[in-house]
Amino acid sequence: MNELVTVITPCYNAARFIRETIESVISQTYTAWEMLIIDDCSTDGSASIIKEYADKDSRIKYFKTDQPSGGPAVPRNIGLKMAKGRYITFLDADDVYLPTKLSNQIAAFDDKDIAIVFSNYEKMTADGARRNRIIAAPSKLSYRQLLKSGYIGCGTLMYDSAKTGSMEFSPIGHEDWAFALSILKKGYIAKNTNTVEALYRLVENSRSAQKFKVFKCQWYILREVEKLSLWRAAYNFSCYAILGVIKYLK
Repeated sequence: MNELVTVITPCYNAARFIRETIESVISQTYTAWEMLIIDDCSTDGSASIIKEYADKDSRIKYFKTDQPSGGPAVPRNIGLKMAKGRYITFLDADDVYLPTKLSNQIAAFDDKDIAIVFSNYEKMTADGARRNRIIAAPSKLSYRQLLKSGYIGCGTLMYDSAKTGSMEFSPIGHEDWAFALSILKKGYIAKNTNTVEALYRLVENSRSAQKFKVFKCQWYILREVEKLSLWRAAYNFSCYAILGVIKYLK
C-alpha cells in the first residue's frame, strides 16, 4: 500500500524527548507518511528542534497554537484539520514508535468493520530504559468491551478516516478514550496487531500518571458523554479501575 498516513504529535516543552520521537517516525519501514507537530506554545527549545527537522524533511510540518491550551485536545484537533492522510495516528512528544508500527497497522485494516487498529506497547523509564514492561490487549475490541477498559493506548491508535468521517477530540480529561469510544459506537471494531509497536515513556507529573484525575474523568465520560445509567456506569467503572491497577503494576 502507498496510502498516506498522518502522524499527529502535540508538543509542549518536550525538548528533552522530541528529537527521539521524530527520529522514530523517520525510521519507519513504511515511508508514505506526514508528521504534523503542533507546538502548544512551548517555552523551551522544542520549536527550534522541530523546525530543524521540518527544514530537512518535507514530510514533517510545524504548527503552533495561538496560546497555550493546557492539554493535547486542541493541538490534536489542529492536526486533524490539517491532515491529508486517509489513515491517522497519534504520537505524543515523549513517546516512540518502533520501526514497523505503521506498516503492521495498515496491513491489519483487512475487514470493512475495522475502523481502528491498535497495538500492544511497552513502558520505558523517563530516561528511555526498557525493562520488558509490556501492556498487552485483546485481539479485538467492541464498543462495549472498550467501555470497561483502557486497552487502547493513544500512541498506538490508528483509524481509517474514510470510514469514520471527520473526527475531533473533546476538550475533556481522558479525551483519547472518549475519542476511541466515539468511533466504536458507530458499530466498528478495533483490531490489535498483537505486536508491540510503541514505547510509552513514564514521566513524573504527566496527566496519565495522575490516577485519581483519570478515574474522575472516566466516570464523567461514562455518565455525561456516553449517557450510561448509574448501574452500567458503576459496572464499567469498576472493571476499568481493576484493569487500570493491573496495568499500573506491570
